[in-house]
Amino acid sequence: MFFYSIPLLLVTFVILYFRLYLLAFPKNRLTILMYHQIEKESNEDLTVSLENLEKQFSYISRQKYSSKFFSELNIVTKKNIIITFDDGYKNNLEYLPSLLKKYNLKATIFIPTSFIEKGYKNYSMMSFEEMRSLDQNYFEIALHSHAHENLKNVSPDFIEQDLKQNMAILEEQNIPYSKVLAYPYGKYPDKNSEKSRFFSILNKIGIDFAVRIGNKINYFPTRYQYELCRVDIKGKDSFIKFKLKLIFGKLKLF
Repeated sequence: MFFYSIPLLLVTFVILYFRLYLLAFPKNRLTILMYHQIEKESNEDLTVSLENLEKQFSYISRQKYSSKFFSELNIVTKKNIIITFDDGYKNNLEYLPSLLKKYNLKATIFIPTSFIEKGYKNYSMMSFEEMRSLDQNYFEIALHSHAHENLKNVSPDFIEQDLKQNMAILEEQNIPYSKVLAYPYGKYPDKNSEKSRFFSILNKIGIDFAVRIGNKINYFPTRYQYELCRVDIKGKDSFIKFKLKLIFGKLKLF
């Protein structure tokens, strides 16, 4: 009997801790979730099942999170959330529109333009025409570089030209986008001198925000607009783990 009560005690502790946490830190929270693919069924980390995604979206809606685009961050509330998907997979187009409308949520899709032009492995990707067809009430397009290279391993000149190409192609294709960058693989130059130069490049070409992984909840407004953290939602996450990630980001016990 004692062992059966442990999960209940743990959940009770987490709820009480979170209430005290919010009381102690009443700043405006900005939770940014990171997804990739959606399939009807999945056991892969980078692919969430349709059933689990709907449960998660329903929970976000019931908890009255304020779903936003990055372009709307000039107005924040206490429970802001940005839902992001990387790479532009066609299954996003297949499943997201109806779910977003059903739960009155918004999603930002980060596009690496080379994946759209040349394809990516054996995955089906969205076309530029399909991107143009997305309802802008529910979808925001943003940047994921052109070549999808690890920005930690390439030169500053390459980074600048690659990001300019990312933007130029979207403009040529008449696709509205926000100047927000998701770092490929979550990586970017992190040594002080290299990071300073890198951030100068982002500022020079007009990038408003950039996101890494980090698995932390942000507070907004922030001085770290190029180091916003996303919470990685994996296909194997249980619903309880999803709820805890939504509150805390990532716990060490995960």
